[in-house]
Amino acid sequence: MKIVVTQDLGLNNEERERLNKLGEVKYYEDLPKSPEGWLERCKGADVICSGKFGLKLKYQELENTFLSLPFVATDFLNKDLLKEKNIKVSNCPGCNKEAVSEWIIAMILNLLRDLPDWINKKESDSIPKETKGLVGKNITILGKGNVGSRVGKICEALEMDVKYFTKNDNLIESIKNADVVVDTLGSNETTEGLLNKGFFNSFKKSSYFITVTSSKIYDVESMLEALDKNILAGVAIDCGSIQVGDTQDPFYLKFSTHSKVLATPHIAYNTDVTDRKANEMMIDNIEAYIKGKPINKI
Repeated sequence: MKIVVTQDLGLNNEERERLNKLGEVKYYEDLPKSPEGWLERCKGADVICSGKFGLKLKYQELENTFLSLPFVATDFLNKDLLKEKNIKVSNCPGCNKEAVSEWIIAMILNLLRDLPDWINKKESDSIPKETKGLVGKNITILGKGNVGSRVGKICEALEMDVKYFTKNDNLIESIKNADVVVDTLGSNETTEGLLNKGFFNSFKKSSYFITVTSSKIYDVESMLEALDKNILAGVAIDCGSIQVGDTQDPFYLKFSTHSKVLATPHIAYNTDVTDRKANEMMIDNIEAYIKGKPINKI
């Protein structure tokens, strides 16, 4: 079994030992210089372990292989094409739930308490304005999967009034009294374009919106319009559709330069805990595939 690790995935010695027992492994310790370079690294491999760089643009040129992906979101993969090319794929659902839920809670606190305005502030000519505490605030979490359910538990511990929106609920009714709305929806046919102009116009005035999902789910311009009309008092966004850490991506720049937005360049998942869980699950997926009993199939 020929296995390729297309970039540095933060594998520790124990994880490498597990992987080495499964076949002949080729490790690359850097990002490929181009998508074409990524494809070159994959040549002849039975199993490919990869981040999204190169994969998103070049997976269509693979065939008869198994992809074990150490992350969650795979909405960019065309399932019909995967079947045609005999490409099997497993991902790592829930590997990022701790890190992403921590990011969401941090953003709730930063938005409602105006913490970025006061951290390391040197001088002030005025008495600080009253900020918003979390106790008793209404929060609606869109989606009750691995991330959404964990965020809900933390918010309950912070004495917030927690409500969830799931697929059989009325979306507009679910947010109309919310002080905070958190988008943790999975990207699929039922959620694409779901958070549209009508959605953003239905927020309670001076409420907050937080999202860690694909931009396929929400209408960017309607979100910004709701901010400019003061329907939304603030937004936090992790720009989940861009390359990790790309601070020059136009999508990231659109939000990071807005005065009412806290934006990060797709880093909400990025902790040592996520790395360990993702790599363990990635290797679990390979072991199961080799045994003919694949798990976490997309």
